[in-house]
Amino acid sequence: MSGSIVKIENLKKSFGSNKILNGINLHVEQGENLVVLGKSGSGKSVLIKCLIGLIEADDGNIALFGKSINSIKEHELNAIRKRVGFLFQSAALYDSMTVRENLEFPLRDLKPITPEEINSSVEEALKSVGLEDAVDKMPSALSGGMRKRIGLARTLMLKPQLILYDEPTTGLDPITSKEISKLILDVQKKYNTASIIITHDVECARLTSNRMVVVRDGILVAEGTFTELSESKDEWVRSFFK
Repeated sequence: MSGSIVKIENLKKSFGSNKILNGINLHVEQGENLVVLGKSGSGKSVLIKCLIGLIEADDGNIALFGKSINSIKEHELNAIRKRVGFLFQSAALYDSMTVRENLEFPLRDLKPITPEEINSSVEEALKSVGLEDAVDKMPSALSGGMRKRIGLARTLMLKPQLILYDEPTTGLDPITSKEISKLILDVQKKYNTASIIITHDVECARLTSNRMVVVRDGILVAEGTFTELSESKDEWVRSFFK
């Protein structure tokens, strides 16, 4: 791993008097899976929304691929966003579109691209998540785990260098959760992506993380490997792993 894909310095965000992020410092290296662990309401999702400019931070600096997003123009930010994949908690598929149409959607603004190239990209993405046979199905015909896989396949269509996973195993049974966690590792290995994985699922964190940080009340209270944090001297941090 070499070269920071993400660098966050002293990030702060409040909504009224409610301080959500209170001086976050964070970095992610090329090819690294970083898990952000924390309880609901600790600021995890706000962190990644600030990261890609969906929410404007109050203070601090965010750099993606070596470029600060704080002072760039909208078209420059959009160019950076095309290098970032986002797997939403709900998978966020378009229910009126087939799986194929959902996967083709991110390519709509790419020119020139031939129908053959689009078809090849769809096949490769579906193969990566093990769902080649689902190409003509509607999202309503898919299980929760399959929807997550298709959501990830759609994310892969633009071959992102950074993937943001927002609670990727929420609502899934333990076996399917383990399959999604393995898939995250497969994608990391195949595409050498950097990833930020927002979760409160300790088993997902154990399976996917190269490094972990724990968020509490808008600040990072611990950083290390899964083993290091599970053996932390801080009782609150250690309580996650019981």
